[in-house]
Amino acid sequence: MQPPPSDTILLIEDTPSLQMIYKAALKRADYTVETCGTGGEGLAAFRRLRSSVVLLDLMLPDRAGLDVMHEILASAPQTCVIVITANGSINKAVEMMRAGVHEFLVKPFDDQRLLAAIENARRALHHRPKPNEFEASIQVLPPFIGHSAPMLAVYDKIRSVARSMATVFITGDSGTGKELCADAVHQGSARAGGPFVALNCGAIPVDLLESEVFGHLRGSFTGAISDKLGAAAAADGGTLFLDEICEMDLNLQTKLLRFLQTSTITPVGATKPRKVNVRIVCATNRNPLEEVRQGRFREDLYYRLHVVPIHMPPLRDRGDDVNEIAETLVVQMAREEGRDFAGLSPRVRELFRELPWPGNVRQLINVLRNVVVLNDGPLVMPTMLPPDLLVERMRPADTKPAEPHRPALGDLAGRTLAQIERIVIEDTLARHNGSVPKAARELDVSASTLYRKLDAWSKAEAAQ
Repeated sequence: MQPPPSDTILLIEDTPSLQMIYKAALKRADYTVETCGTGGEGLAAFRRLRSSVVLLDLMLPDRAGLDVMHEILASAPQTCVIVITANGSINKAVEMMRAGVHEFLVKPFDDQRLLAAIENARRALHHRPKPNEFEASIQVLPPFIGHSAPMLAVYDKIRSVARSMATVFITGDSGTGKELCADAVHQGSARAGGPFVALNCGAIPVDLLESEVFGHLRGSFTGAISDKLGAAAAADGGTLFLDEICEMDLNLQTKLLRFLQTSTITPVGATKPRKVNVRIVCATNRNPLEEVRQGRFREDLYYRLHVVPIHMPPLRDRGDDVNEIAETLVVQMAREEGRDFAGLSPRVRELFRELPWPGNVRQLINVLRNVVVLNDGPLVMPTMLPPDLLVERMRPADTKPAEPHRPALGDLAGRTLAQIERIVIEDTLARHNGSVPKAARELDVSASTLYRKLDAWSKAEAAQ
């Protein structure tokens, strides 16, 4: 019979001087610590103590830290293993994170960083369900809807990673639910009681993005009329979600990397940094590795962030999830709009399964809202669907979608440069189903530039 988990922290570190420093810092914080200098000694001590938290040096004299970690987690999967690594071994640490390590500390680190890692691990242990409770939990993870195999795999990965401190990198097409995924990671973590702060890096002008992330002091630049708390500070004790991370300016990527390494921020105009305790979750609808190859995303930042990847599948690959989502939403929307809808007709269910849904769940929501606002139930019928959706369904598979009308050069004669610019931008957006980041890439401008122009046009039309 195995002994119960112990509160004694097991430190496996082969350098005597570092062993003394770490042990002294932990003892000052009233932790009980046992130290070992080799992997073999560490495993023997773990079998005796069953420590719930293990500090494990990656480089040991007798065996690889990865092997030691595997043996610990194989015998006690609930153990929080915190890896200690040097800068040159970050890639190996990332591999260990994916294999189940709770967190890693990059040398050199101070006492505050060490104690924060221990506290995070203990908090995570407190929130972890017992194995039998976890197995009995429902398969679907709120607020998601759907039981398809790709989504069940996503739910399992969210449940696993939520309990750790690992950085999560979410990829997927626009409208697949990347922010829902980030929020689910937050809600399933020990930080659920803290703030969840979401920041869209592609929707903020480059010259304001640093201030939005790290904050600023009054008078630090023109227009800074008061102190501003940045997203990183606002997320202290919780989760910071950086959406469209690949849209971030390269200069700010450098500062973000430093923030990840030191857990400190320096607001614009400030002279002293301040410590914050946040977990980073980021997302993009691009291929991040391709962005690295093209020189638009720092390689070291990529490896720092891309610890546990989660890919959100497109709606067309989720089988009957589209109908499960649609029937749930149409009832909710009918209640909001005072309509009488109970579900979808069999023909609509068939149509929904066959449609490509380029805009994914976001497109489905818009279609259903249109139906509910303009019609009444009790079932959604094919005649209620927007005509362009039916055209998309009836188009032969080998026929390319008809492109929106693009003015010939003669059509542009007599127009102002501003009018021509708007025609080109709106045409590009139409061909990309309204995706600003994709249109921005084709036009070779930043997404924030397009967002500013769209906002200006909207305000001008509202004022007329």
